[in-house]
Amino acid sequence: MLYRLRQRLSNEGGFTLIELLVVILIIGILAAIAIPSFLSQKSKAQGASAKELARTEETTAETYATDHSGSYEGMTVASLKEYEPTINTTAGSEAYATEVESPSPTGYTVVAVAKTQGGTATFKITKNGGEVKRTCEPAEVKVGCNTSGNW
Repeated sequence: MLYRLRQRLSNEGGFTLIELLVVILIIGILAAIAIPSFLSQKSKAQGASAKELARTEETTAETYATDHSGSYEGMTVASLKEYEPTINTTAGSEAYATEVESPSPTGYTVVAVAKTQGGTATFKITKNGGEVKRTCEPAEVKVGCNTSGNW
């Protein structure tokens, strides 16, 4: 029995240095492929957060108009924040509301900004009468804005 145990121990070998180096090389190559993909996903997530914020501003603007006889005049980011406290207006956050452009009796433009790795991305929702238009700058797919500048 002792002979069999010695024979089994002598037959069991570990990995060679070459095998270990090949495995480490493969893991390194996979990491080099995966890391840039994850970084672009972060920019897309920040863009999605700004889009969601702009959409929240749009919905809140409709509530504002309901309380003001269907008019958007006098609407500001501060007045929207009174209706919806979750609207983030803190500059420097990953996504924040900056302004309400040209509120009129029949329309408005709400603006949300996303902080990305390459700078900032701006998402706008413009309502003019019954027409709603969604635009974004810069037109980069990595922040969730298609090349035509719409979302």
